[in-house]
Order: sequence, then C-alpha cells, then structure tokens
Amino acid sequence: MTEPTIVIVPGWHEAGPGHWQGLWAEQVRGAVRIEPEEGSSPKLAAWLAALEARVLAAEGPVVIAAHGLGCIATAHLPEAVAKRVSAALLVAPTDPERRAVMTDFTPVPFTRLPYRSIVVASSNDPACPVRLAGAFARGWGSEFVRMQNAGHINGESGHGDWALGLALLQSLTDVPTTLVAGRRNLETLASL
Repeated sequence: MTEPTIVIVPGWHEAGPGHWQGLWAEQVRGAVRIEPEEGSSPKLAAWLAALEARVLAAEGPVVIAAHGLGCIATAHLPEAVAKRVSAALLVAPTDPERRAVMTDFTPVPFTRLPYRSIVVASSNDPACPVRLAGAFARGWGSEFVRMQNAGHINGESGHGDWALGLALLQSLTDVPTTLVAGRRNLETLASL
C-alpha cells in the first residue's frame, strides 16, 4: 500500500505555535500544509486553489486534515477534485455565517462527501455550535465525534500534539501513519 499524502488545511488565522496542525505538518510522514492567503477577509477561491493544487499534485491517496474554516473550504471542493481524496478529518468546523468577514464561504454545502470523513466538534466551540457541526456531519455523510468542553480544539484550548486526533487520522488511512525523526508511531500515541 502507498503511504497517503496528508493535506493539512488550516483554519483562518489559526497558524499559531502549538497548534496540532503545525505540529503534524512537521511530524507526520507525508504531510503537506496549504497556505492560503490570510488577508483581512478569507476568499474561498484562494483557499480552493491552494487545496486543489495540493490534492492534484499528490501521486497516491490523499487524506485531508482540516480545521475551522478549512473544513468548510474542503466541503466546497469541486467533485472532480474531491474524487481524488480518500478520506478527511474535519475538526471544529467554523460557521461562516457567524462572522460577516467569512461570507465568501457561504452557503455551506450540505451534500454528501464522496469519501469517508470524520467531523470532530466540541460542546463549547465559540466558532460553531455543536448542533450545527452535527448537521454538517449529517449532510456530509461523516462520522461524528463530539468532545465535551474542548473549545475550538486548537493550541489555545490545550490540544497541542492531540493524541486523539492522531488516532482518528490513523483510522482513516489504509497504512500505518508514522511520525518522522524517530518519534513514536501513531499506534503508540493512540494507546496512551
């Protein structure tokens, strides 16, 4: 089996130190991170261009690990590109209707994704009510993992390396996902 390319799709202005996505980009073998233009307001076209380029450049299977607004961008992928994706971990999706600056990402697609996906949401996420995250999961045909009082599931809410996230990522791949630089593999981290 070919090791998948893990395409990391960050949320808007969420690249701070200690965020699990930044740590995974450095530590997970085969991980690449998109870098959409931040600007004063996010533009869906720029995010999709960056995401499409990474997905289409991958030689083997693609697994997306998205956070916040990155989840919504992932749901907007055109069908031809989405068919190249084998799975996605969609963490703490942001409700773009809550902030006017994110309206370029509306309306959020509620169509079934053509790949296996897991939506992870928190009961107290300030960026999206857990009920709406559950509705996203139902619309996208995703498995739903509800975390209790986990905030926005980022570095600020204490999720650093985020072992549960690594275990969920592992569950989406057909081959063991490993950490680089002699670090422990995901099976070991998931058992902690």
